[in-house]
Amino acid sequence: MATVNELEITAPDDFHLHVRDGDMLKAVLPHTARLFQRAIIMPNLVPPVSTLQLAQEYRKRVVDAVPAGATFEPLMTLYLTHKTTPEMIREAAAEGTVKAVKWYPAGATTNSGDGVKETEMESVLPTLTAMAEVGMPLLCHGESTDQSVDMFDREATWVRQVLRPL
Repeated sequence: MATVNELEITAPDDFHLHVRDGDMLKAVLPHTARLFQRAIIMPNLVPPVSTLQLAQEYRKRVVDAVPAGATFEPLMTLYLTHKTTPEMIREAAAEGTVKAVKWYPAGATTNSGDGVKETEMESVLPTLTAMAEVGMPLLCHGESTDQSVDMFDREATWVRQVLRPL
């Protein structure tokens, strides 16, 4: 058996991209499109990208910011809120623009105020069930919102207290 000494990635993907919107989007996207073929676009804008229509509109703005001649595919996500319904998930999955749903625990990071707290996940169980049924991935922002936890320990605490019990 031959030993492989190198690996060439011909078209890398970015699996966590914040391009924001407006001028920031226009400044960031050309650099991203030069280096990556696809990217999972984070939905934590104000207001959050929480519906299929908002995802379609945001995707258009992203695509419009891609330089001419570049090959770049934005993989859109929805922001999980208490208003995200199973029907919204089914509609988004059937339409095809949305590739995943992003969960931000409320208060964990930039623009996460509309998120679902770790202690409230049971309230979105029907939505999570619909996601499983249609094969829609849940992308987790794994960070504890407990203010008594040191900021450098919040990810490890989230894994211990939230992820492992699931």
